[in-house]
Amino acid sequence: MEYVYSAMVLHAAKKPVTEDGITNVLKAAGVKVDATRVKALVSALEGVNIDEAIATAVAAPVAPAAGPAEKKEEKKEEKKEEKGVSEEEAAAGLSALFG
Repeated sequence: MEYVYSAMVLHAAKKPVTEDGITNVLKAAGVKVDATRVKALVSALEGVNIDEAIATAVAAPVAPAAGPAEKKEEKKEEKKEEKGVSEEEAAAGLSALFG
């Protein structure tokens, strides 16, 4: 993720997103730089309008992750639903499928 952040820092500073620029930002942050990842990022960003990509990413709302309490409640509800169907009801439902 730090590689993408370094590209965003360069873009925000109105600097060109180049291999040297990303490498320098990462080294300044104390990150061990992988040249292959830097080259891959620069080639992936070639021709991309970063401002448009950021605007699109911000426009798409992300649902918050369910907390531990919410997950427990969901599991309890699922268990209740599973117990709600008797074997007779299930057999009747299956017979409806086959005529």
